[in-house]
Amino acid sequence: MKEQLEIIRREALAAMDEAADSQALEALRVKYLGKKGELTAVLKQMGKLSPEERPVMGQVANAVRADIEEKLEAVKAKLAAKALEAKLQAEAVDVTIPGVPVTHGHKHPMSIVLDECKDIFVEMGFEVVEGPEVELESYNFTKLNAEPGHPSRDWSDTFYITEDSSVLLRTQTSPMQVRVMEQRKPPIRIVAPGRVYRKDEVDATHSPMFHQMEGLVVDEGITMSDLKGCLEQMVKKLYGADSVVRFRPHHFPFTEPSCEMDVQCFECHGAGCRTCKGEGWIELLGAGMVHPKVLEYCNIDPEKYSGFAFGVGVERMTMRRFQISDLRLLFENDIRFLSQF
Repeated sequence: MKEQLEIIRREALAAMDEAADSQALEALRVKYLGKKGELTAVLKQMGKLSPEERPVMGQVANAVRADIEEKLEAVKAKLAAKALEAKLQAEAVDVTIPGVPVTHGHKHPMSIVLDECKDIFVEMGFEVVEGPEVELESYNFTKLNAEPGHPSRDWSDTFYITEDSSVLLRTQTSPMQVRVMEQRKPPIRIVAPGRVYRKDEVDATHSPMFHQMEGLVVDEGITMSDLKGCLEQMVKKLYGADSVVRFRPHHFPFTEPSCEMDVQCFECHGAGCRTCKGEGWIELLGAGMVHPKVLEYCNIDPEKYSGFAFGVGVERMTMRRFQISDLRLLFENDIRFLSQF
């Protein structure tokens, strides 16, 4: 039996030195030390020995087991270190290789134009104000002199939230003009940018959600010439000192007199082309002197104070600024398009 134990020791130690990986080592452990292993099979024969021989063989068997287990742990540690080294080699990073460049984001073209416009008016002494996109009918229509029955109040044009038409998604940022006039006394000089909503079909020049920036000035002695000077200054700052504008009579319920301002076409310079539909001019915004009724609704004396107001579509200004022909490009988030700006 002693010879059998020595043979098992030599074979086990030699086999473990040849083990290629942890799986092979585990197989050797089972082969020699498992319940059905070779060492266990020899130990089952201990019952055949005399009482004097059993203690001696037991010490030899324990020594053999200890040697095999010690060798197992040593080889296991060696194989683990080898596997770790292989993994580190496989996952090694060559720090001399140039890294992947990080693409930096930038402002959306509409944000560029809106920030430019706000800066222009802040330089002229205006304050930027913001308000709720879910608005009351009285602020969106009634206090702006758009009485019941006015076409703009129709359900086909406006997103109403309540059945009684008292709450809606604002169709313009003009309600902020009313809110400011109710809360402050003249002089007032503000611009109100923000999202607005109307039931327009999506096409190259329309969207049910778009952005406006409206302005308001109320003080003593404000005239139409102040309005024209302010808007001309905006256009020249935004599009260049050689920009040409014109004012046409129009009608808005909250201004009297009212006008629309056009910018000379940047493609044909007034001669007429496809961009301006042969007119030589591109409509930019609506404006006018604040209607006396609007001032009265806000408890401002129209005999003492006057003012002007205007409203411009930010998308329209952006398209004019960057010569973009289709409004939908501004909302599709195509990185190939946006990366040009």
